Amino acid sequence: MCGIVGYIGDKEALPILIDGLKRLEYRGYDSAGVAILGDDLHVVKTAGRIKDLEEKLKGTKLIGHLGIAHTRWATHGIPNDINAHPHYSESKNIVVIHNGIIENYLELKKMLMKEGKTFRTETDTEVIAYLIEEFYEGDLLKAVQKTVSMLEGSYALAILSKEEKDHFVAVRKDSPLIGGIGKGENFVASDIPAVLPYTKDVIIFENGDIVDVFKNKMVIYDKNLNVIERPIHKIDWDISDAQKGGFKHFMLKEILEEPDVIVEALRGRIKNGEIEIPELDFDKNYFKNINQVYFVACGTAYHAGLVGKYLVEKYLNIPAQAEVASEFRYRNPVIDERTLVFVVSQSGETADTLAALRLAKEKKAKTIGIVNVVGSSVAREVDKVVYIHAGPEIAVASTKAYVAQVEVITLSILHLAKIIDKLNEANEKLFVEEFQKLEGFAREILENKEEIASFVSTTKNIEETFFIGRNLDYALSLEGALKLKEIAYVHAEGYPAGELKHGPLALITPNSLVIAIDTFTPLSDKTISNIKEVKARGGKVLAIAKKDNTRIKEVADSVFYIPNVLDDLTPIITVIPLQLFAYYMADARGLDIDKPRNLAKSVTVE
Repeated sequence: MCGIVGYIGDKEALPILIDGLKRLEYRGYDSAGVAILGDDLHVVKTAGRIKDLEEKLKGTKLIGHLGIAHTRWATHGIPNDINAHPHYSESKNIVVIHNGIIENYLELKKMLMKEGKTFRTETDTEVIAYLIEEFYEGDLLKAVQKTVSMLEGSYALAILSKEEKDHFVAVRKDSPLIGGIGKGENFVASDIPAVLPYTKDVIIFENGDIVDVFKNKMVIYDKNLNVIERPIHKIDWDISDAQKGGFKHFMLKEILEEPDVIVEALRGRIKNGEIEIPELDFDKNYFKNINQVYFVACGTAYHAGLVGKYLVEKYLNIPAQAEVASEFRYRNPVIDERTLVFVVSQSGETADTLAALRLAKEKKAKTIGIVNVVGSSVAREVDKVVYIHAGPEIAVASTKAYVAQVEVITLSILHLAKIIDKLNEANEKLFVEEFQKLEGFAREILENKEEIASFVSTTKNIEETFFIGRNLDYALSLEGALKLKEIAYVHAEGYPAGELKHGPLALITPNSLVIAIDTFTPLSDKTISNIKEVKARGGKVLAIAKKDNTRIKEVADSVFYIPNVLDDLTPIITVIPLQLFAYYMADARGLDIDKPRNLAKSVTVE
């Protein structure tokens, strides 16, 4: 997820673009850059945050009334000056900024290299600039139209041509892009906050829109260059609220982004009806020798690894363990070259996780990183890395990153099962069909979020909560309890439901709240029996269950139903009501949800 801004008008473009980038910095912050078209075309870019770009701009004279700017969250190529946007065409007559992922960029790059083109960067975006120049015959709009017809994936683009100083072109497909309508000036941006200081009149572009932006008009075309109309919306948000998309907290905004995150994590990983993780190009013979798998991580990432443990044993038929990295690193784990270690970290900089990775490598284990931040320490040091593409997460409590981690871990395990001939064609087809339903399922859950808020209103003074579940639902119970502890400051514990009678039942009273997760169909009857045990002690029960679970409402006080998802994919969407429960509980208590006390987003010390 990146932030893009474009401006044309009577004012100097540079300060407006920098101001816009600052308002979009929550979308990405590993590098930034600007292109200004005045008497000539000038590009300045750098690794680091926007303040680093401002420092680099000191002493330069970028004069012009037309420009584009970008703040980056890397997806292809490590964060450095060269890979920062904007990107030039080969002749440097055209520059492009891009938010999204071009799935077929390698094929396009190979095609251009056969024609003798040489590339400067590791990014997918540079290919777009080269293609536009390939098609350019004095008409930027037509060159862009021809180029985007060849692109597969997601993109929001803004493009300048050195030869055309009275306009720029923007395009949207599956990545957000809006237009701001001013007086004698016009804007495009990834999100509304970038333009709010200058105009309240906004167009929300739709997929396939190609936009020709002049200072006094904005012409919108479809893919065939037929002129189309889009409505202008009057935005009445406060500027500070706008960065959160009008939501009260970043955490809620990030939970509501999860359907899109599900799509992005899946993008390019299902091709022609088959699961394919090109990053995991291990030799088949290597996997025949693997005799154990570890998942090492901390906090929420550890809970994602627990899901992986269950799935590895089921689909790879190899013993698996999930272990907290701070424990793994300080004992003497029995691992060797026949061990595969998944290293899971949102930031890729978690100190204990990094130390566990280095220990695994010392012992000759193969390592796979499941990481969000491109070019992070974990990403650089593992043998193979699979990015989750969740975009920046601002709230300290991880939400959308967990969803993407579980999805990517699941995809990776199924891909490895294919390599060693343990996933048959029928099962693969079933998984592909079910993966493609997840976005809609997540949206359905979020549409019913007020049910969770309503339940919280009756329990907001509770001081102790137990989360129970079996199998994959147990992994979810740990994550649900962690979220409640992190942001609502409620003492919460996650337990295997079958462990209730081995201790926790002694704590159940009429003042106890138990959240029972019952989405793993083979063990539903047993979980219902455990709920009855809680009710017999007077405890209050909120159950989370699939729609086809008709018995649960007879034993629980309240039930939040989720769609009938495939059992092995339930964690990806079942976590959403757990996150919402913690969020609404913290909000009801008036707490600082995005920055809970004593916690930090990335734990880079022991």
